[in-house]
Amino acid sequence: MSEIPWHLQKQRERLRNEILANLDFLIGSVTTQGVRGGFNLTSAEKGKTRTKYIRKGMLKDVQAMIARHSHLKGLLKEISEVNWELLKGSSQR
Repeated sequence: MSEIPWHLQKQRERLRNEILANLDFLIGSVTTQGVRGGFNLTSAEKGKTRTKYIRKGMLKDVQAMIARHSHLKGLLKEISEVNWELLKGSSQR
């Protein structure tokens, strides 16, 4: 009777908590409006480019939320790898 390895349980729990802490994110990138000097949030939806105007004073928050999305993608990759290890371990029983 083998149990789930303790270190994998702890790692998965840590990743879950970190994922939950990073759910305030935005998908896209910041683009400039050229000569006008404003900024847009640009993203792709169903194969089409969508642009949303970033109001003055929102730029730093938008950039932080975009960075959070990148971090979240890395966390999801990590938890996927941990889940794979857990699945391999449970199928060996």
